[in-house]
Amino acid sequence: MSTPDSPPAPLPAVLLVGCGKMGGAMLSGWLARGVSQAIAVDPYTPVDAYPGAQLLRSLDQVPADFAPQAVVLAIKPQEAPNALPALARFARDGALFVSIMAGRTVAGMTSLLGGEAAVVRAMPNTPAAIGQGFTAAHAGSRVAPAQRTLADSLLAAVGEVAWVEEEGMLDAVTAVSGGGPAYVFLLAELLEAAAREQGLPPELARRMARATVSGSGALLAASTEDAAVLRKNVTSPKGTTERALAVLMAETAWPRLIPQAIAAAAARSRELAS
Repeated sequence: MSTPDSPPAPLPAVLLVGCGKMGGAMLSGWLARGVSQAIAVDPYTPVDAYPGAQLLRSLDQVPADFAPQAVVLAIKPQEAPNALPALARFARDGALFVSIMAGRTVAGMTSLLGGEAAVVRAMPNTPAAIGQGFTAAHAGSRVAPAQRTLADSLLAAVGEVAWVEEEGMLDAVTAVSGGGPAYVFLLAELLEAAAREQGLPPELARRMARATVSGSGALLAASTEDAAVLRKNVTSPKGTTERALAVLMAETAWPRLIPQAIAAAAARSRELAS
């Protein structure tokens, strides 16, 4: 039995299908955590990219006697109809399936896997690459408690995990958290460009924009106060920040555009399920 100070138990055998940026980040997290055996299938990742894992080019190369307890799907949603039927044998053997494909529903994946698969649908984000990701997950009805615990361990290897009982919530999660890093990076881009327009040297503009965004994120993570309170703490009455926020918080600016952007992304997530 483990104690609060003991290291987590090693992860069981895992098959990773797709080893791009997100899949690779997860694989790195499992290897660091300790995984009994990891096989990754990806046609483009160098075979020596992840010491400790076996990299294969196609599903046809997976050994017939390999019996993973979990199969993690990190391929593009459009690839699911071709890839998932080839994985049905693992479903019949009782493996848990964890999908990070945007839009693909538990019901749709279960059908492609032969109709009896235990499927967890999850949406991580790219800070997983440095172990600072946020993942929301939903467990299908065939997922046993022990399998949900396993899924939690696999996802927690790259950051924080939260569970939602309603699968439909993952469309909003995809829009806010899954795409959220891109919105933050866009802010850094725009701050850098604006600094240059104000006459600052390019290198200073770049450093300042990146440090401002990353430092503000770190402060937000370390604080127990609401984001609105932290914003007000920076905003002196009749000062420069108040003048800038008057532009950004105008009725037709961020208060309208951010909800529109999130709604558009959530709608696209639902489209991908069709």
